[in-house]
Amino acid sequence: MLKGLGGLGDMARMMKAAQEMQTRMSELQEQLARITVTGESGAGLVRATATAKGELTALDIDPSIFNADEKEVVEDLILAAIKDAQTRARERTQQEMRKLTEAMGLPAGMDLPV
Repeated sequence: MLKGLGGLGDMARMMKAAQEMQTRMSELQEQLARITVTGESGAGLVRATATAKGELTALDIDPSIFNADEKEVVEDLILAAIKDAQTRARERTQQEMRKLTEAMGLPAGMDLPV
């Protein structure tokens, strides 16, 4: 199509690749908002659910842990479950980013903004 125009053909290919990457990144953002992960603490007594983007969407607390004398323990379990969910969300995001970069033929370990 742009044969004989020298570097313009290369520029057109780069622009097309950049547009494709932008489209795929946008699709990934939407996908990450739909993927959920669950973190837990206290052997499953507290569960926190978040999207792969890290947005907390649910908190499930087993009623057996509610004891006024152990308020700090309950708070610690809740925080631990939320932190676990956030860690799992980050890991899932990295996993999905690796899939995207591999599919696009980009070098392994290339960090793209999410």
